[in-house]
Amino acid sequence: MELEQFKYDNKIVKYFIVATVIFGLVGMLVGLTAAIQLFYPVFNFDLQYTTFGRIRPLHTNAIIFAFVGNAMFAGIYYSLQRLLKARLFNDTLSWIHFWGWQLIILAAAITLPLGMTTSKEYAELEWPIDIAIAIIWVVFGINMIGTILKRRERHMYVAIWFYIATFVTVAVLHIVNSFAIPVTFFKSYSWYAGVQDALVQWWYGHNAVAFFLTTPYLGLMYYFLPKAANRPVYSYKLSIIHFWSLIFIYIWAGPHHLLYTSLPDWAQTLGVVFSIMLIAPSWGGMLNGLLTLRGAWDRVREDPVLKFMVVAVTAYGMATFEGPMLSLKNVNAIAHFTDWIVAHVHVGGLGWNGFMIFGMLYWLIPRMWKTKLYSIKLANTHFWLGTLGIIFYALPLYWAGIVQSLMWKEFTAEGFLQYPNFLETVTQIIPMYMLRAVGGFLYLTGAIIMTYNLVKTAKSGMFLAEEDAEAPALEKKKFIGEGWHSVLERKPVVFTGLALVAILIGGAIEMIPTFLIKSNVPTIASVQPYTPLELHGRDIYIREGCSVCHTQMVRPFRSETERYGEYSKAGEFVYDHPFLWGSKRTGPDLHRVGEKYPHSWHFNHMLDPTSMSPGSIMPAYPWLFTQTVDLDLTAGKISALRTIGVPYKKGYEEIANKELENQANEIVKSLSSDKIDINSDAEIVALIAYLQRLGTDIKVSSANN
Repeated sequence: MELEQFKYDNKIVKYFIVATVIFGLVGMLVGLTAAIQLFYPVFNFDLQYTTFGRIRPLHTNAIIFAFVGNAMFAGIYYSLQRLLKARLFNDTLSWIHFWGWQLIILAAAITLPLGMTTSKEYAELEWPIDIAIAIIWVVFGINMIGTILKRRERHMYVAIWFYIATFVTVAVLHIVNSFAIPVTFFKSYSWYAGVQDALVQWWYGHNAVAFFLTTPYLGLMYYFLPKAANRPVYSYKLSIIHFWSLIFIYIWAGPHHLLYTSLPDWAQTLGVVFSIMLIAPSWGGMLNGLLTLRGAWDRVREDPVLKFMVVAVTAYGMATFEGPMLSLKNVNAIAHFTDWIVAHVHVGGLGWNGFMIFGMLYWLIPRMWKTKLYSIKLANTHFWLGTLGIIFYALPLYWAGIVQSLMWKEFTAEGFLQYPNFLETVTQIIPMYMLRAVGGFLYLTGAIIMTYNLVKTAKSGMFLAEEDAEAPALEKKKFIGEGWHSVLERKPVVFTGLALVAILIGGAIEMIPTFLIKSNVPTIASVQPYTPLELHGRDIYIREGCSVCHTQMVRPFRSETERYGEYSKAGEFVYDHPFLWGSKRTGPDLHRVGEKYPHSWHFNHMLDPTSMSPGSIMPAYPWLFTQTVDLDLTAGKISALRTIGVPYKKGYEEIANKELENQANEIVKSLSSDKIDINSDAEIVALIAYLQRLGTDIKVSSANN
């Protein structure tokens, strides 16, 4: 049979690798800075753009989309060509994809420190960037599907199945979660409100982890682990079960992030059930990876590439066991809102994604530059530093999470909270935060050593941008005596359609009833839309990233109702675009903070947190006292929110600023009685108005703190 001559495109892979390494170092450095801020607040630098609330989303976006994302594209573009025996579909699309993605990352790096955020976790970027992400993602998809269609290899290998599922699912998740009504080029409001917004966000948030951080890396595992071990994948049948069960079940599990919240119980239960079911396919994939190494374990001791990959797959197994366990209600009641969740996420991020990337890079660079790795000793040093880094990072936070939960829930013999002051739980775990930073430093040091090693490796070789290859042309043959899945692997369009159907079922069953059945989100007559001043204050709260550290969701536990007040009701959030329930309590819950303290307390607390709460690790916000509310935006905000269902009367925007000024003047008058002088248009006044509104729409019980 005549062989066709063609060339693999290594240049695009090289560029994605370079971006991976650069953004990886930057993202880790930002993360280390955020970790230090939690025990040494001076690292907030008293700057508006470097507070924890602003750089924490910068860190998560840099790691997820810049470090892990670029590595994902590098690995997919390298393996896809070789698995399909074809050059990438279109070189121009490849470069549009690369430069478009880097511009998106640059836009994120600029806008997030500036406070331009939607506040929705892992989806903080504002609407113009969201549109750009959708366009570039489609470019990537066209390039990938086009390459599959022009393949010379008849069957699609298992790695490609996971690449396809990644493309279709992330597209659906991103588009559905990003629906918003723009106010300006840099400000929008989520199309959804309250409970519905929370469900959509965590349907996205959980499955962004599933289909951006997991499925593509399972595909890379199925390609690079057998290559590095020089062994075939352990079980083809297990890979089929792993793939289809994983993508079908994963999409249902999002509500386990919202247990004991105002989400309807039936949706919470669905999330729990499918989360537990996830153990089976997840561990099936882990075992398929580890058993691929049968007969090659002697090499693991010598080969740093295999060391990284073995720990990566093991971390994947640990994280995918822990996740379902955390979705059990009795475990979730202890762990949620604590640093336990942060540790859990980082076992996956540092161990699974990070180590898989490191192993892939150590395997790729010598082959693409036609040389040997500069130093195996340095690679082994990186491995042990990284492993120790994960241990020093995770274990203190597990301990911190347990300490937090026990202190929050502890009662005296007389029935009072043992630790009524939330700050007591914060100061108790500061040593754990210090150890976590040590772990982050070790991990970053290892990545720096890797960078040096890879640069020296590249300099010792010669990069081959166009790699010669040959393969026979694809011939159409009848499917005789082949299994059903082998037949399906020959039909990429049908395969893609079935994968899309598999992931749509769960999302549709969860969300359609929540949006169409009114009894799922009952209204409360006393709950009214925010006043114009409160609306501006809420947007300042969002801009400063306050929801990164403070929740607005009192769960129905005695320990929480005693501490904060009446538990939160679904109807209280019907005008919240976006919802601000949060996912971590570094500070106390704020849903019932309204009218709990005088205006002067909030004023002084934002100017110098330690003046009101000695020992606080919260940064100061001095710019709120000099910056003014932009009254020109009021009408646009009112109009946008009316469009998405907030019942502001028609024409209200014309008198909104007058009402705003009246409410601001009342707050200023109250502050002046405490000998505090401030202009009525200062941002701090708007923020005080918002904080004093929280939780006051319904009658609440008294709370200790």
